[in-house]
Parts: sequence; structure tokens; C-alpha cells
Amino acid sequence: MIYITGDTHGEQARFDELATHGEPDWTENDYLIVCGDFGYIFKNSPMEHVFLNRLEKKPYTICFCDGNHENFAEINSYPVEIWNGGKVHKIRKNVIHLMRGQIYEFEGKKIFTFGGAYSRDRYMRKENYSYWREELPNDSEYKEASENLKNHNFEVDYVITHTAPREIIKRMGKNPDPHDDELTGYLEWIMYSIKFKKWFFGHWHDERSIGDKFRALLFDVEVV
Repeated sequence: MIYITGDTHGEQARFDELATHGEPDWTENDYLIVCGDFGYIFKNSPMEHVFLNRLEKKPYTICFCDGNHENFAEINSYPVEIWNGGKVHKIRKNVIHLMRGQIYEFEGKKIFTFGGAYSRDRYMRKENYSYWREELPNDSEYKEASENLKNHNFEVDYVITHTAPREIIKRMGKNPDPHDDELTGYLEWIMYSIKFKKWFFGHWHDERSIGDKFRALLFDVEVV
């Protein structure tokens, strides 16, 4: 089964067996996908490595697209590999960063991922210590995403992002950040350009469906 949840922010309790319904029963055939702000590779501390080793003992596979609150220098220090049809960073054998603009195959389903967002709290953070400019996509990532979608005839089953298309943000009653215009505008272009069954995202710390196809997640877990 494929399970999808929202931002975990390095909170160890999120992987407590009592925190996620059904988690103790998940097996090597199951996947959990986090919609960004994974956060367990943020300080590069011994305690984080101990916890990642603990996650490695889980039978299921933990995947995440990147959010804005990530240590991109650390994540990008891992070698790029091809896994399930797309580029990844393998943090542990079962802890996997799903890179931007990739299309993966899970259980015969095509999943497109595009992480990143602007940190609205940058004024409280220090560059290359608590935020990284790589939180926003670069031109090559936009280009690769578009090429991959074209190669798949602009059709996937599911979309996993951190933030949402500009129109969806407005429909949630929230204000898109102007620093995010390029990204949220690009996601809006994707929204109208491809065929997909459902789109999952985090970032906004909300739990709701927007229409039939969009789902904001934080603590909830969806099954696809």
C-alpha cells in the first residue's frame, strides 16, 4: 500500500507506533510518502543519525519530497541514484528523498514529485544554517520536470508537492507569497497541463480537501 502524510518537521513522535494508525502493521510491501519538511536531516547531529538508524529498522519504505525547512547541503551530499524510475537520494536503504521533477512507479502507479517552497520565516533564520536558497527550484529542475512530464504524455496517477498551485492556495483562503510566484505559478501550469487522479501537498499545516482532486495534509494519512 501507499500511504501519504504531511510535514513531519523532524518530530520523532510522528514515527511512534502509537502516532500513526496502522503503522505497526506495515510491511516491506508498504510505502509512506511525506509531502515535504521531512526534517530528520536538518542539524546533521549524532542524535539525528541515531534516529535515522532507527527508521532504517522499519520494515516499510519512507519517502519524502523536500520542503523548505530542509538542510539541502546535507541532503545533496548523498549520491544521486535511480530508483523506481526516477532520481533519488538514498539517506538510508529505506529512507529516500524523491527529487524534484521526477516520475516514479509505485505498485504500477505513476507518481510525480516536485518539492520546495519559500520560507516565510526567513527573517528568523540564518542562511546555510537554518535555511538554504535551494529551498526554491532552479531552472534546470523546472526544465527536467517539464521534460519528464512530456515523456510520460503529461499523464500521471498522483502528484506529490510541498506547496500547492497558486489557485489552490487562494481557494484555501490563504495568500500566496510573492517570493513563491514562480513555483506556485509553475504548479498551476502543471495543474492545467496534465491528467492526474489526485494531488497531495503539505506546507500549509492544514487538513482539508479542495475540490475532488486536491488534498492538504499535515498529520492525516491518506491511502492510494
